[in-house]
Amino acid sequence: MMKLDDMLQGVRTVAVAGHVNPDGDCIGSVMGIWLYLRDNYPQIHAETYLETYRDVFSYIEGLEQAKSTCDSKHVPDLMILTDISSRSRIGVAGKLAEMAPRTLCFDHHVTNRDSYTWVDNRPDASSACEVVYEHLDPEKISCACAAALYTGIIHDTGMFQYSCTSPRTMRVAAELMEKGIPFSSIADASFFQKSYGQNQVTGKVLLESRLLFDGRMILGLVGRTDMQIFGLESKDMDGIVSVLRNTAGTEAAVFLYELEEGVWKVSMRSREWLDVSRIAQQFGGGGHMRAAGCNIAGKEADVAETVIRAFEGFFSERA
Repeated sequence: MMKLDDMLQGVRTVAVAGHVNPDGDCIGSVMGIWLYLRDNYPQIHAETYLETYRDVFSYIEGLEQAKSTCDSKHVPDLMILTDISSRSRIGVAGKLAEMAPRTLCFDHHVTNRDSYTWVDNRPDASSACEVVYEHLDPEKISCACAAALYTGIIHDTGMFQYSCTSPRTMRVAAELMEKGIPFSSIADASFFQKSYGQNQVTGKVLLESRLLFDGRMILGLVGRTDMQIFGLESKDMDGIVSVLRNTAGTEAAVFLYELEEGVWKVSMRSREWLDVSRIAQQFGGGGHMRAAGCNIAGKEADVAETVIRAFEGFFSERA
């Protein structure tokens, strides 16, 4: 198997970037690679690019140095992308990805069919962090790097409860824990703890949610006005769809929130048989069979109805 060390020969500058609206796996994989470079390749100048992230990830070393804007005048020798379901989902470093002479991609999305200089896309892997780990020298992984990679794994597996969790996932997590990471505090700080405002808006979403298709799908939503009332931003909506997914008897959970006026983020989850990535792709999105998302423009009621209709055919087939 090709290792990252083999791909760094002659490289002087590197840019590492993830997708829009970065989640735990995106942040963990981006920072895991950056920390690996920092700790083992001081001669390489590496920079990270991430959109606004939640403060709960601030324990990850070097995260405060991530750039939220892109200077396309400084093109790196090597561009490394992680957790990218498609080129259209590249965040702030999109221009650099177009201009870089070499681009590597570590991913696990079934919808990622784009071409790069080199790519390892494993849809059966739990997370991009698990894929990244396979290409690093375990002896060179520091505690800080391990903490970042562990973060991504626990977030994309829902603390090892989702079906994407494999025996290999558990072994990788154990090997990262052996680096001395504070695994319990990482889980508590970044996965379980929510602000009072987040808990309030989650309660509101649950209270006003709708059961559809004989209780097999649950849909919840929140608009910009309510987000502002609770003092929340788009980055604070992470995890609500998973709470909806916990509803007994449902196959699918859908959560809509307003990214900006008239533009809605649609997060989808499923349990056993429904491939939500197929639905997300209908609207230019992507993801996994059991977790996917897309953006849809329109009024609240119209967007909700559009999403419901997209699911209708799948549930009709399983009636």
